[in-house]
Amino acid sequence: MIAKIIMGLVAMGMALAFFAVPVIKLKEPALVIVILIGVAMMVYNFIEVVREKDDH
Repeated sequence: MIAKIIMGLVAMGMALAFFAVPVIKLKEPALVIVILIGVAMMVYNFIEVVREKDDH
């Protein structure tokens, strides 16, 4: 369970670092909106994965 949370946080941190570069350099409103939608979906998925029961 703890490993799932840690790996999820690491993955989200890496994704945010990857997405930050185009947002900062390009500053396109449409791109920012699309990236924010993707980040929101990523956070929602992380919460769902953490909440589900472990089978092990």
